[in-house]
Amino acid sequence: MGRAFEYRRAAKEKRWDKMSKLFPKLAKAITVAAKEGGTDPDMNAKLRTAIQNAKAQNMPKDNIDAAIKRADGKDADAYVEVNYEGKGPHGVLVFVECATDNTTRTVANVKSYFNKAGGSLVPSGSLEFMFNRNAVFEFEKAEDMDLEELELELIDAGMEEIEEQEGKVYVYGDYTQFGSISKALEDLNIEVTKASLQRFPTTPVDFTEEQLEEIEKMLDKVEDDDDVQAVYTNIA
Repeated sequence: MGRAFEYRRAAKEKRWDKMSKLFPKLAKAITVAAKEGGTDPDMNAKLRTAIQNAKAQNMPKDNIDAAIKRADGKDADAYVEVNYEGKGPHGVLVFVECATDNTTRTVANVKSYFNKAGGSLVPSGSLEFMFNRNAVFEFEKAEDMDLEELELELIDAGMEEIEEQEGKVYVYGDYTQFGSISKALEDLNIEVTKASLQRFPTTPVDFTEEQLEEIEKMLDKVEDDDDVQAVYTNIA
C-alpha cells in the first residue's frame, strides 16, 4: 500500500503545486462538507477535516470562512459529489471523484479527457471492487513519538497499518473507521496535517516508464479540471 500511495502522492504534489487550482478545490470540499453536515466544525467531522486540509496547504482563514458561508447561500444546493470510472492508456484503471454544480459539464469534460487519450469511461460501479477505500491520516513524527506504542493505542480505533516515511507518519484504516481514528488522534493531541479517504488498487499493475508518461499526460488533464477533487489509479 505504501509504495502505491507514495507514487501517487509524489505525482500529485508535483501537479498540485499550482495554488490557483488547489485553493478552489479545497474551498469546494469545505462548502460541500458544510452543506452536508452543517457549518459548525465541532459538530461536523467532514468539515473539520476539510478545514484541516486547507490549513495544511496554508489557505488563508478568510478563504476558509468564505467557503463555509457559501454553504448557506442559494448556490450551495447545486453542489453534488459524483464519481466517474474509466480505462485510460494501456488499460490503466482510473477512479475520478468530483464535486460539481453542473454534472452535464463535468461528465462531458471527463469523458473527453479519456477519449482523447484513447480510453473511455465505464459504467459506474464497474471498478468499485478494484479499489479498497481507506482512511489516511498524515502527521509529523515528534521526537518522543514511539510508533509501536502509538500502534497499540490506535488499533482499538480501527487502524490497520502505520508507517513512517521521511519524518512523516501515515496511519491507514478502513474508510468506515475514519471518525474513530480521527477522534483517537485528537485525544492523543496529535496534530494531523492531512486527512482523507483514498482509494488503493486491490491489484496494482506495473507500467513501463514510457507507458507512465502517456498515462500521466491524461491524468494531468483530468486533475486540472476544476470539478475534479481526486483521482486514483491501479498504478503499482
